[in-house]
Amino acid sequence: MTFPQHPSVAPATPAAPATPAAPAAGAEAAPTEPPVPCASPGGPEGSGAEPSALAARLRAAGCVFAEDEAALILATARTAREALAMAELRASGPPLEHVLGWAGFRGLRITVTPGVFVPRRRSEFLAAEAVALAARRAPRPPVVVDLCCGSGAIGAALLAALPRAELVAADIDPVAVRCARLNVVPRGGGVHEGDLFDALPAALRGRVDVLVANVPYVPSGEVALLPTEARDHEPLVSLDGGGDGLGVLRRVTAGALGWLAPGGHLLVETSGRQAERAARAFRDGGLTTEVATCEEPPATVVVGTRPDTGG
Repeated sequence: MTFPQHPSVAPATPAAPATPAAPAAGAEAAPTEPPVPCASPGGPEGSGAEPSALAARLRAAGCVFAEDEAALILATARTAREALAMAELRASGPPLEHVLGWAGFRGLRITVTPGVFVPRRRSEFLAAEAVALAARRAPRPPVVVDLCCGSGAIGAALLAALPRAELVAADIDPVAVRCARLNVVPRGGGVHEGDLFDALPAALRGRVDVLVANVPYVPSGEVALLPTEARDHEPLVSLDGGGDGLGVLRRVTAGALGWLAPGGHLLVETSGRQAERAARAFRDGGLTTEVATCEEPPATVVVGTRPDTGG
């Protein structure tokens, strides 16, 4: 399994996870809204907030994309003093997105608070596949669920593309739920706290057109191999998928059939090496299955469909 290195906003915005998002990280899309400019972008002479000085501090701390990160910090900070504080915080280890307070995802600026899983760029492929399938329900508004929602990035992206959708997001982590509400509720969705399907309103049973579950899929024995910014600053529950990485995925596939509408779809992100076993779990759960892949960034999504009859 490969573990992407750097979070969602780093390489992509200036040029452009979220360290490990389902597991690791990658670059991402620039936000649609321009960041609040620093009151003194170049920083007062000798303040240490000049782009080159910030980049040097970040590079010394081991940040691979130091120049890009310095530019993002300066663009987000309101003052030179705040820019310096943000650079020092980033140098101490937290993901850049936790320092900035946001991550870019499918052209949106997603609020990301400390302790929340950072959305990865590769998960944009999962969101795109879900949008395409949900759009097929037109002209009626689709019913969509974002399970294991983390920051709510996927749910927010779905609502941005499908503003008439009935969307419910859920996560077991109360910190994630609070963050997701900042991203999902203003766009018209709801967010619930609980363990997988236990969090969902009973009224959704048998009605869900598209169920997206960005479950953790890092094998327990490989969590220690993740970048420190993920291992030390993102919740273990969003990273650790059990012995072979597919424990949570199997729980989702075992319960999905009863929640999906006839012809409804379950989409789960996984790694390429896990795809065959993941697809088998989908079939064991009564779903017809296919595997979709993306080359750049590398991403694998298993798609299961409830038959129109039966279930």
